[in-house]
Amino acid sequence: MLLLPAAALCCLCSAMVATAAEELIQDQLSLTRRVGQSASFTCEQTQRCSSYVYWYQKKEIFTLILNINQRSGAVNKGFNHPQEDDFSAVNIQNGCELKIDKVKLSHSASYYCSCWKGDPHISVTVYFIFGSGTKLYVTDEPVVKPVVSVYPAASRAHLEGKSSLLCLASAMSPPLVQFSWKRQKEDGPLEELPPAEGEQLQLTQLGRGRSAAILTVRQPENATYKYICSVRHEGGTAEGPTQQEVPAPAASCPPETEPAVLAAQQQADLLPLDPLQPQSRVKLLCLLYTVLIVKSLVYCCGLSLLMSLRDDGPSTNYTD
Repeated sequence: MLLLPAAALCCLCSAMVATAAEELIQDQLSLTRRVGQSASFTCEQTQRCSSYVYWYQKKEIFTLILNINQRSGAVNKGFNHPQEDDFSAVNIQNGCELKIDKVKLSHSASYYCSCWKGDPHISVTVYFIFGSGTKLYVTDEPVVKPVVSVYPAASRAHLEGKSSLLCLASAMSPPLVQFSWKRQKEDGPLEELPPAEGEQLQLTQLGRGRSAAILTVRQPENATYKYICSVRHEGGTAEGPTQQEVPAPAASCPPETEPAVLAAQQQADLLPLDPLQPQSRVKLLCLLYTVLIVKSLVYCCGLSLLMSLRDDGPSTNYTD
């Protein structure tokens, strides 16, 4: 009896892994168009799909626009999308396209293609796969490539034998970018950074037209690498003007007290100095309470004086 849940779990995990590994390809990060221009969104590797390719529009939620039959090219718009008449779709080699003949401001959104993987009449394993999406910007602003800068970044990762690099992309339009890293060992060839060799944290839209990525890497012993930040953008790919070198970790073990010293120094760098020492704080609180008590006494004395003057005033009652 215990074998059935285990088998079902294995099938589910296989389907999830396949979904992550077999997404459809949308190479366009973004499209910038003016009102009245045309736009088209490409979706490739649709031969992985069973029959139909679906196109979604995402503003706040996903809304189905249409689907297209890969074999016949027939388009179905019967999903009650409010702008369905503005869209069309065609099959192309190794994929399909979603088209807008005349772009409107209301078309500003992200567009995703998707399909079913597998045939329910042949295989039990059927799941949905998606493309990465393309964002449409409807604006009169021109497309401007980013300016890329790379800096060494201090972090707690240094205590674990790791190094961090900060890549900043700025002054671009539209603001959507994608970061990647390359490395070079001394005089060796330039190569893509393997995913297992580093961890990347991407910080998007830091103010107007700015995004950043922090790369944390653990250098192998007895090796020195130089790293290049590459930023993908609608206007083209831009790279940092210089290579940042991350030295290999020292072979000898540091003294036992060094991590504690480094942690204290790092905390001191991150936190501003407190201008008030504990004793000064106590004195300041005592002075504050003294002032409040004196104010209360003055108020009570003044109120008592006014009441007494009111009671001792001249009488206004006269008798014959």
